[in-house]
Amino acid sequence: MLRAVDGVSFQIGAGEAVALVGESGCGKSTLARLVARLLDPSRGSIRLAGRDIGAIPPRRFARDPARRSVQMVFQDATDSLDPRHTAHRAIAGPALALLPLNAREIDAEVRRVAALVHLPEALLQRYPHQLSGGQKERVGIARALVLQPRLLVLDEPTSALDVSVQAVVLRLFADLRAQLGVALLFISHDLNVVRLLCERVLVMYLGQVVESGPAGQVFAAPLHPYTKALIDAIPDPARRGRAAPLEEAAPLSDGKGCPFAPRCRHARFRCTTERPRLRPMRTAPPFVQYVACHFAEDWLSGIHIASLPGHALENGQ
Repeated sequence: MLRAVDGVSFQIGAGEAVALVGESGCGKSTLARLVARLLDPSRGSIRLAGRDIGAIPPRRFARDPARRSVQMVFQDATDSLDPRHTAHRAIAGPALALLPLNAREIDAEVRRVAALVHLPEALLQRYPHQLSGGQKERVGIARALVLQPRLLVLDEPTSALDVSVQAVVLRLFADLRAQLGVALLFISHDLNVVRLLCERVLVMYLGQVVESGPAGQVFAAPLHPYTKALIDAIPDPARRGRAAPLEEAAPLSDGKGCPFAPRCRHARFRCTTERPRLRPMRTAPPFVQYVACHFAEDWLSGIHIASLPGHALENGQ
Protein backbone atom coordinates (compact mmCIF):
# COMPACT_ATOMS: atom_id res chain seq x y z
CA MET A 1 0.00 0.00 0.00
CA LEU A 2 1.34 3.42 -0.97
CA ARG A 3 0.85 6.09 1.68
CA ALA A 4 0.49 9.70 0.52
CA VAL A 5 2.40 10.89 3.60
CA ASP A 6 4.42 8.31 5.49
CA GLY A 7 6.23 8.94 8.77
CA VAL A 8 6.93 12.62 8.16
CA SER A 9 7.97 14.57 11.26
CA PHE A 10 9.25 18.15 11.41
CA GLN A 11 8.93 21.40 13.34
CA ILE A 12 8.59 25.02 12.25
CA GLY A 13 9.71 27.78 14.58
CA ALA A 14 8.19 31.24 14.88
CA GLY A 15 9.16 33.37 11.89
CA GLU A 16 10.93 30.49 10.13
CA ALA A 17 10.56 29.75 6.41
CA VAL A 18 10.64 26.04 5.61
CA ALA A 19 10.31 24.56 2.12
CA LEU A 20 8.80 21.24 1.06
CA VAL A 21 10.14 20.20 -2.34
CA GLY A 22 9.80 17.22 -4.63
CA GLU A 23 8.21 16.03 -7.84
CA SER A 24 4.48 16.11 -8.47
CA GLY A 25 2.79 13.32 -6.56
CA CYS A 26 5.37 13.11 -3.77
CA GLY A 27 2.87 14.18 -1.10
CA LYS A 28 3.68 17.88 -0.71
CA SER A 29 0.14 19.22 -1.19
CA THR A 30 -1.37 16.43 0.92
CA LEU A 31 0.97 17.34 3.75
CA ALA A 32 0.09 21.02 3.32
CA ARG A 33 -3.61 20.25 3.63
CA LEU A 34 -2.99 18.12 6.70
CA VAL A 35 -1.11 20.95 8.40
CA ALA A 36 -3.81 23.45 7.42
CA ARG A 37 -6.43 21.00 8.78
CA LEU A 38 -8.25 20.56 5.50
CA LEU A 39 -7.65 16.78 5.70
CA ASP A 40 -7.71 14.33 8.61
CA PRO A 41 -4.54 12.34 9.33
CA SER A 42 -5.08 8.58 9.62
CA ARG A 43 -2.53 8.52 12.42
CA GLY A 44 -0.01 10.79 14.13
CA SER A 45 -0.44 14.30 15.49
CA ILE A 46 -0.26 17.89 14.31
CA ARG A 47 0.68 20.14 17.21
CA LEU A 48 0.28 23.89 17.46
CA ALA A 49 1.84 25.41 20.59
CA GLY A 50 1.54 22.01 22.27
CA ARG A 51 -2.08 21.36 21.33
CA ASP A 52 -2.89 18.46 19.01
CA ILE A 53 -5.02 20.20 16.40
CA GLY A 54 -4.86 17.05 14.28
CA ALA A 55 -7.41 15.50 16.62
CA ILE A 56 -9.98 18.18 15.72
CA PRO A 57 -12.11 17.23 12.68
CA PRO A 58 -11.77 19.76 9.83
CA ARG A 59 -15.45 20.74 9.96
CA ARG A 60 -15.22 21.57 13.67
CA PHE A 61 -11.76 23.11 13.31
CA ALA A 62 -13.24 25.68 10.91
CA ARG A 63 -14.87 27.34 13.96
CA ASP A 64 -12.13 26.61 16.48
CA PRO A 65 -10.09 29.58 17.79
CA ALA A 66 -6.93 27.77 16.63
CA ARG A 67 -8.14 28.17 13.02
CA ARG A 68 -6.90 31.75 13.20
CA SER A 69 -3.32 30.59 13.78
CA VAL A 70 -2.96 28.47 10.62
CA GLN A 71 -4.00 29.89 7.26
CA MET A 72 -3.38 28.75 3.71
CA VAL A 73 -2.58 30.54 0.46
CA PHE A 74 -3.70 28.29 -2.38
CA GLN A 75 -1.95 27.38 -5.61
CA ASP A 76 -4.32 29.10 -8.03
CA ALA A 77 -5.70 32.41 -6.84
CA THR A 78 -8.36 32.44 -9.57
CA ASP A 79 -9.85 29.09 -8.57
CA SER A 80 -9.68 29.85 -4.85
CA LEU A 81 -11.68 33.12 -5.09
CA ASP A 82 -15.47 33.13 -5.36
CA PRO A 83 -16.31 34.96 -8.61
CA ARG A 84 -19.46 36.36 -6.96
CA HIS A 85 -17.54 38.16 -4.22
CA THR A 86 -15.58 41.39 -4.43
CA ALA A 87 -11.98 41.48 -3.23
CA HIS A 88 -13.21 43.21 -0.06
CA ARG A 89 -15.73 40.42 0.64
CA ALA A 90 -13.15 37.71 -0.07
CA ILE A 91 -10.68 39.20 2.42
CA ALA A 92 -13.39 39.83 5.00
CA GLY A 93 -14.75 36.26 4.86
CA PRO A 94 -12.49 34.69 7.53
CA ALA A 95 -12.90 37.74 9.79
CA LEU A 96 -16.69 37.52 9.55
CA ALA A 97 -16.52 33.87 10.59
CA LEU A 98 -13.97 34.04 13.40
CA LEU A 99 -13.44 37.57 14.71
CA PRO A 100 -15.83 39.23 17.21
CA LEU A 101 -15.88 42.51 15.28
CA ASN A 102 -18.59 44.74 13.90
CA ALA A 103 -18.84 45.73 10.24
CA ARG A 104 -16.81 48.92 10.68
CA GLU A 105 -14.01 47.10 12.50
CA ILE A 106 -13.89 44.35 9.87
CA ASP A 107 -13.71 46.96 7.11
CA ALA A 108 -10.75 48.53 8.93
CA GLU A 109 -9.04 45.13 9.14
CA VAL A 110 -9.59 44.50 5.43
CA ARG A 111 -8.02 47.82 4.55
CA ARG A 112 -5.14 47.18 6.94
CA VAL A 113 -4.14 43.87 5.36
CA ALA A 114 -4.76 45.22 1.85
CA ALA A 115 -2.16 47.87 2.62
CA LEU A 116 0.21 45.19 3.97
CA VAL A 117 0.12 43.33 0.66
CA HIS A 118 0.23 46.56 -1.40
CA LEU A 119 -3.28 46.09 -2.80
CA PRO A 120 -4.74 49.56 -3.62
CA GLU A 121 -8.04 50.33 -1.89
CA ALA A 122 -9.54 51.20 -5.26
CA LEU A 123 -9.37 47.51 -6.18
CA LEU A 124 -11.27 46.25 -3.13
CA GLN A 125 -14.66 46.65 -4.81
CA ARG A 126 -13.61 44.75 -7.92
CA TYR A 127 -14.50 41.14 -8.70
CA PRO A 128 -11.86 38.49 -9.48
CA HIS A 129 -12.36 38.72 -13.26
CA GLN A 130 -11.51 42.44 -13.03
CA LEU A 131 -8.14 41.78 -11.36
CA SER A 132 -4.79 40.70 -12.77
CA GLY A 133 -3.10 37.48 -11.67
CA GLY A 134 -0.79 39.33 -9.29
CA GLN A 135 -3.68 41.31 -7.81
CA LYS A 136 -5.71 38.14 -7.23
CA GLU A 137 -2.69 36.60 -5.53
CA ARG A 138 -2.52 39.61 -3.19
CA VAL A 139 -6.20 39.16 -2.37
CA GLY A 140 -5.53 35.53 -1.45
CA ILE A 141 -2.59 36.53 0.75
CA ALA A 142 -4.59 39.32 2.43
CA ARG A 143 -7.44 36.88 3.09
CA ALA A 144 -4.99 34.58 4.88
CA LEU A 145 -3.47 37.45 6.88
CA VAL A 146 -6.69 39.06 8.12
CA LEU A 147 -6.80 36.63 11.07
CA GLN A 148 -3.18 37.44 12.04
CA PRO A 149 -1.97 33.81 11.75
CA ARG A 150 1.19 32.39 13.25
CA LEU A 151 1.74 30.05 10.28
CA LEU A 152 1.07 30.54 6.58
CA VAL A 153 0.90 27.37 4.48
CA LEU A 154 1.81 28.33 0.91
CA ASP A 155 0.87 25.68 -1.65
CA GLU A 156 2.86 26.65 -4.76
CA PRO A 157 1.43 30.18 -4.59
CA THR A 158 3.51 31.52 -7.47
CA SER A 159 3.25 28.62 -9.93
CA ALA A 160 0.38 30.21 -11.92
CA LEU A 161 2.09 33.62 -12.18
CA ASP A 162 4.40 35.14 -14.76
CA VAL A 163 8.07 35.14 -13.78
CA SER A 164 8.15 38.92 -13.23
CA VAL A 165 5.09 38.73 -10.95
CA GLN A 166 6.57 35.74 -9.12
CA ALA A 167 9.56 37.82 -8.06
CA VAL A 168 7.31 40.58 -6.68
CA VAL A 169 5.17 38.09 -4.71
CA LEU A 170 8.22 36.33 -3.28
CA ARG A 171 9.60 39.67 -2.13
CA LEU A 172 6.23 40.35 -0.51
CA PHE A 173 6.37 37.06 1.43
CA ALA A 174 9.86 37.92 2.67
CA ASP A 175 8.68 41.39 3.76
CA LEU A 176 5.62 39.99 5.55
CA ARG A 177 7.75 37.49 7.38
CA ALA A 178 10.10 40.24 8.55
CA GLN A 179 7.28 42.62 9.53
CA LEU A 180 4.86 40.19 11.15
CA GLY A 181 7.09 37.34 12.35
CA VAL A 182 4.79 34.84 10.64
CA ALA A 183 6.20 31.37 9.90
CA LEU A 184 6.02 30.03 6.34
CA LEU A 185 5.61 26.46 5.12
CA PHE A 186 6.38 26.84 1.43
CA ILE A 187 5.41 23.98 -0.89
CA SER A 188 7.12 24.11 -4.27
CA HIS A 189 8.70 22.10 -7.06
CA ASP A 190 10.71 25.17 -8.15
CA LEU A 191 14.05 24.98 -6.36
CA ASN A 192 15.12 28.41 -7.60
CA VAL A 193 12.14 29.91 -5.77
CA VAL A 194 13.04 27.96 -2.61
CA ARG A 195 16.57 29.34 -2.72
CA LEU A 196 15.23 32.88 -2.63
CA LEU A 197 12.76 32.49 0.23
CA CYS A 198 13.55 29.62 2.60
CA GLU A 199 16.24 28.90 5.15
CA ARG A 200 15.44 25.21 5.65
CA VAL A 201 14.34 22.61 3.13
CA LEU A 202 12.70 19.17 3.34
CA VAL A 203 12.93 16.94 0.26
CA MET A 204 10.02 14.51 -0.18
CA TYR A 205 9.85 11.35 -2.25
CA LEU A 206 6.79 9.06 -2.34
CA GLY A 207 5.39 10.51 0.85
CA GLN A 208 8.62 10.42 2.85
CA VAL A 209 11.26 12.99 3.72
CA VAL A 210 14.53 11.72 2.25
CA GLU A 211 16.68 14.74 3.12
CA SER A 212 16.41 17.90 5.18
CA GLY A 213 18.68 20.64 6.41
CA PRO A 214 19.68 24.28 5.93
CA ALA A 215 18.69 25.26 2.39
CA GLY A 216 22.08 26.64 1.42
CA GLN A 217 23.88 23.53 2.65
CA VAL A 218 21.46 21.10 0.99
CA PHE A 219 21.80 22.91 -2.34
CA ALA A 220 25.60 23.09 -2.03
CA ALA A 221 26.18 19.50 -0.87
CA PRO A 222 23.15 17.20 -1.31
CA LEU A 223 23.52 13.85 0.45
CA HIS A 224 20.69 11.91 -1.23
CA PRO A 225 20.82 10.90 -4.92
CA TYR A 226 17.26 12.14 -5.39
CA THR A 227 18.10 15.57 -4.02
CA LYS A 228 21.13 15.74 -6.29
CA ALA A 229 18.99 14.79 -9.30
CA LEU A 230 16.51 17.57 -8.49
CA ILE A 231 19.30 20.13 -8.17
CA ASP A 232 20.98 18.92 -11.36
CA ALA A 233 17.66 19.48 -13.17
CA ILE A 234 17.72 23.21 -12.38
CA PRO A 235 18.52 25.04 -15.63
CA ASP A 236 22.07 26.39 -15.43
CA PRO A 237 23.70 28.07 -18.45
CA ALA A 238 27.13 27.62 -16.85
CA ARG A 239 26.78 23.84 -16.69
CA ARG A 240 28.52 21.91 -19.45
CA GLY A 241 26.30 19.31 -21.01
CA ARG A 242 22.91 18.18 -19.83
CA ALA A 243 22.18 16.52 -16.52
CA ALA A 244 21.12 12.91 -16.94
CA PRO A 245 17.35 12.57 -16.39
CA LEU A 246 15.94 10.40 -13.62
CA GLU A 247 15.02 6.86 -14.54
CA GLU A 248 11.29 6.24 -14.79
CA ALA A 249 10.19 3.30 -12.67
CA ALA A 250 7.33 2.13 -10.49
CA PRO A 251 7.80 2.36 -6.71
CA LEU A 252 8.56 -0.78 -4.75
CA SER A 253 5.29 -2.55 -4.12
CA ASP A 254 6.25 -4.65 -1.09
CA GLY A 255 7.29 -1.74 1.10
CA LYS A 256 10.80 -3.14 1.54
CA GLY A 257 13.98 -1.31 0.71
CA CYS A 258 14.53 2.27 -0.32
CA PRO A 259 11.56 3.64 -2.29
CA PHE A 260 13.97 5.50 -4.57
CA ALA A 261 16.01 2.37 -5.41
CA PRO A 262 14.20 1.56 -8.70
CA ARG A 263 15.26 4.95 -10.09
CA CYS A 264 18.65 5.29 -8.44
CA ARG A 265 21.73 4.68 -10.62
CA HIS A 266 23.79 4.03 -7.50
CA ALA A 267 21.50 1.47 -5.81
CA ARG A 268 23.02 -1.71 -4.39
CA PHE A 269 21.47 -4.90 -3.08
CA ARG A 270 21.01 -3.48 0.42
CA CYS A 271 18.89 -0.69 -1.06
CA THR A 272 16.30 -3.23 -2.25
CA THR A 273 16.04 -5.13 1.03
CA GLU A 274 16.39 -2.55 3.82
CA ARG A 275 14.58 0.75 4.06
CA PRO A 276 16.97 3.54 5.12
CA ARG A 277 15.98 5.65 8.10
CA LEU A 278 16.26 9.42 8.22
CA ARG A 279 19.41 10.05 10.23
CA PRO A 280 21.52 13.08 11.12
CA MET A 281 24.86 13.72 9.50
CA ARG A 282 27.20 16.56 10.38
CA THR A 283 28.46 18.08 7.15
CA ALA A 284 30.21 21.45 7.32
CA PRO A 285 30.01 22.48 11.00
CA PRO A 286 27.77 23.76 12.44
CA PHE A 287 25.39 22.35 9.82
CA VAL A 288 23.51 19.11 10.32
CA GLN A 289 21.64 17.47 7.47
CA TYR A 290 19.24 14.56 7.79
CA VAL A 291 19.28 11.95 5.05
CA ALA A 292 17.59 8.61 4.33
CA CYS A 293 20.33 6.91 2.31
CA HIS A 294 22.46 3.90 3.30
CA PHE A 295 25.49 5.29 1.48
CA ALA A 296 25.34 8.98 2.35
CA GLU A 297 28.82 8.74 3.87
CA ASP A 298 30.12 7.90 0.41
CA TRP A 299 28.51 11.03 -0.99
CA LEU A 300 29.94 13.06 1.89
CA SER A 301 33.41 11.62 1.29
CA GLY A 302 33.24 12.54 -2.37
CA ILE A 303 33.21 8.89 -3.51
CA HIS A 304 31.05 8.26 -6.55
CA ILE A 305 28.86 5.37 -5.41
CA ALA A 306 28.43 3.88 -8.87
CA SER A 307 32.19 3.37 -9.09
CA LEU A 308 32.28 1.15 -6.01
CA PRO A 309 32.35 -2.64 -6.47
CA GLY A 310 29.14 -4.53 -5.94
CA HIS A 311 26.67 -1.82 -6.86
CA ALA A 312 24.73 -4.02 -9.31
CA LEU A 313 21.30 -5.03 -8.04
CA GLU A 314 21.29 -8.38 -9.81
CA ASN A 315 24.27 -10.00 -8.12
CA GLY A 316 23.23 -9.14 -4.56
CA GLN A 317 26.64 -7.85 -3.56
